Amino acid sequence: MADASEPSLSRREFVQGTVSSVALAGAPAVVLAAAAGGNADKTAVLAQIPTMHAANVKRLQDWIALPSIAAENLNYPQGAQYMMKLAQDAGFTGVKLIPTSGKPGVFGTIDAGARTTMGIYFMYDVKQFVPAEWSSPPLAAKLVAKQGLGTVCMGRGAVNQKGPENSFLSALLAFRAAGKKLPVNLVLVCEGEEEIASPHFREMVMTPEVLTELRKCAGVFMPEAGQDRDGGVQVSLGAKGVVELELISSGEK
Repeated sequence: MADASEPSLSRREFVQGTVSSVALAGAPAVVLAAAAGGNADKTAVLAQIPTMHAANVKRLQDWIALPSIAAENLNYPQGAQYMMKLAQDAGFTGVKLIPTSGKPGVFGTIDAGARTTMGIYFMYDVKQFVPAEWSSPPLAAKLVAKQGLGTVCMGRGAVNQKGPENSFLSALLAFRAAGKKLPVNLVLVCEGEEEIASPHFREMVMTPEVLTELRKCAGVFMPEAGQDRDGGVQVSLGAKGVVELELISSGEK
């Protein structure tokens, strides 16, 4: 699941890539099912993955076709509204837009009756792109054969971040289709300005309703394409934020 032009990729480099392996469309379901408890529940959930594969890939392709780009004010509030529908379809309840001074966020919860609650961070915006620089149209989300990787979905946001997020939604849908409960409760917080350094994300999470639910969480995680080409998986335990600077270099002595 990496760009074949690079010999080795770090986690950060990888999530900045442009391809997502379609084989991962059900991968998070494997992890959640393993935590679900009984073997019968696990078997029932895993059995849904192959039957839903085509629909999961199509969902990713449709999502890629609707890019929200904060720097260009493109597809707002359409991107947030689309994210709301994705969350509702996956089983989140009380899904709503959270207004901010900038682009709106999306919030929702899943109460599985579990003892543990986890927060999940999503972003629905993507980076800008220059179509002429792409080997495949960035919004077409075509399935292409890539040497060493197999069939991949290529498009803006396929890896950062719609591919991993769609994989997680696919896992939730597998649980629903199997009629099984999640092993944890979930609190979804999703922003639309990550690619411009999240200037209004604090407003969203400090909204009383959102903050109340986040305080119940044992932690917050973010689905990522964290598997390198050799199969190794890296888990990032945090981030130090972003720094904006202008560097001027001169050879003058």
